[in-house]
Amino acid sequence: MKRNPQVIAFMTPFPYSIDVEAPLEEAHRLMRAHDFRHVPVTSQGELIGVLTDRDIRLMVVPDAAPPQAHALRVRDGHIEPPCVIAASTPIAKVARLMAERHISSAIVTKHEKLVGIFTVTDACRALAEVIEGHGDESDSAA
Repeated sequence: MKRNPQVIAFMTPFPYSIDVEAPLEEAHRLMRAHDFRHVPVTSQGELIGVLTDRDIRLMVVPDAAPPQAHALRVRDGHIEPPCVIAASTPIAKVARLMAERHISSAIVTKHEKLVGIFTVTDACRALAEVIEGHGDESDSAA
């Protein structure tokens, strides 16, 4: 394994996004149906932000009246601007950027098209593979 592979090797392919005007319930259903915690937010087809399951939980408080929860839209809780990186970006650079900004995901693009998302979970998986690969190299040298 390369010492500093590109982020595309570890990202989660992500063909989904949601419009900023969509009901929050729709975003929640989409995330649950596909078992992910981050979804890119678009406006007129352009990437403008990201919505996380945490954002949804913070907006829908337990004592909120049902009509309030139903009236919420993606625009009420998404984060702008999203962290956007090229698919060819070295993984170490992306991990450092996410740590410095205290963010849990970066949207991955190729030729300015959405191709995936790189999350903290993906970073942990990448770290494990790099460490395991590094251990194999030192074992073979012995």
